[in-house]
Amino acid sequence: MGDTMNVLFLGFGYVARATARALAGHAELTATTRDPAKADALRAQGITPVQMDDRAALKAAMRAASHILVSAPPGEAGDPFLPALDAKTAQARWIGYLSTTGVYGDRRGGWAFEWDAAHPTQARSVRRMEAEAGWQAAGARIFRLAGIYGPGRSALDALRQGRARRIIKPGHVFSRIHADDIASALVRAMDRPGASGIFNLADDLPSPQSAVVEEAARLLGVEPPLPEAFDPGAMSAMLASFYADCRRVSNARAKQVLGWRPAYPSYRQGLAAIYESEKASTAPAP
Repeated sequence: MGDTMNVLFLGFGYVARATARALAGHAELTATTRDPAKADALRAQGITPVQMDDRAALKAAMRAASHILVSAPPGEAGDPFLPALDAKTAQARWIGYLSTTGVYGDRRGGWAFEWDAAHPTQARSVRRMEAEAGWQAAGARIFRLAGIYGPGRSALDALRQGRARRIIKPGHVFSRIHADDIASALVRAMDRPGASGIFNLADDLPSPQSAVVEEAARLLGVEPPLPEAFDPGAMSAMLASFYADCRRVSNARAKQVLGWRPAYPSYRQGLAAIYESEKASTAPAP
């Protein structure tokens, strides 16, 4: 990394936390929150909290930041942070906006590339596309993320909690990415201020979700759930919506422009790493 960075996280969810871990010791970190209890937890991690609803404090933090990472999703009223953006707050050396590959809509199993027109089919993805436009107008790099998984948020957890389903929809695949691979791509992008535009972040192996559940069951030494034929009427509207689109997401531009490679090129390596880390953390001390 180059000069000292002051990184502001607008939104501090799962991916932002992974990115903060990757930056720890290399940058000054600030993050927004609404919850005073979470503010204390941030301070304990060496991260300066800023109250999201304190517009003066938020604007001051945005003006002080050298790098801004926007990860909060837009609501029905739009992006929660764009209203705080003005000529002064947009002068950071680097702004990154975390979006979703859902903006590509249905590719009928075909590949989605950054130069493809966006055709979102879900209301939440339409809102993302609108937020993208606002942030891109302010000079932000756009990172379209595939399905996110990682420690505490994987098929391993779903199996243990009895939530996993092995849904069979012939020909349907998802693209996905480990949270730590997102973080490594973002850190590389921050260190390359000339790398602009849109980047897809996904692993190398689009796969059926049923295959991921089967691999997680193999690692845990349990039987996978019984297969279920895809039936939108037998699942929540949210779950059914994930199966409405089918696309394979290309990560070629991120590899070429950022020099990035996923540490977990497929769900197999990603799940195995999570499983081994869990085993190590629960192993008795020698």
